[in-house]
Amino acid sequence: MQETSSKHRASWHAMLAAATLAVMAVLPVATHAESDAVKALAAPPAIQLPLKPSPEFAKFPQYAGTLGKRQIVLRLGAKTDDPSGVHGEYQFADTGEVILIAGDRDGDTLEVEESNDGTHITGNWVGKIAADGSLEGERMNVDDSNPLEFSLRPLAAGQKAPAAAPAQAQKPAQQPAQQPAQPRTGGQPVNGVSNLTIGE
Repeated sequence: MQETSSKHRASWHAMLAAATLAVMAVLPVATHAESDAVKALAAPPAIQLPLKPSPEFAKFPQYAGTLGKRQIVLRLGAKTDDPSGVHGEYQFADTGEVILIAGDRDGDTLEVEESNDGTHITGNWVGKIAADGSLEGERMNVDDSNPLEFSLRPLAAGQKAPAAAPAQAQKPAQQPAQQPAQPRTGGQPVNGVSNLTIGE
């Protein structure tokens, strides 16, 4: 009787071990397949670089002014899923480069982060919103270095952003690339300020 009981136990242990191995063999595959499917659904679509102005942000209020010495146009609006959240983009007038921006507005304080690829944070903005809607403050690198002042004024609906010529005149090194249609005149100085860079 004891021998039969031992045989049953051994048989039971063998079946349990076989069942455990079968589950372990199937489980990682199922989990892996499910994990890949969830990741594929949750992954945002790939962003094409360089960034282009988004049609989604085209309807947002626009602000024009300067970031450091460069002319920019900022399109900034409220997030639909977050009452204090804001998002949008800004574009350099001299190069056309587009930078994404997102963060929070708390009363008259604006705190946002920027990204030039939609993934990595490249800078932080901290500023104030005046009663007339203008924005002023500083943009810094992620480590709070290289602060640059920004000063932006709201554009009225339908109002065009200022021309890029003032920013190009401040950056003579980029003038040929930005204004190929204009003929160069011989005696223009070349020793202007050309060591200002953003996003290092």
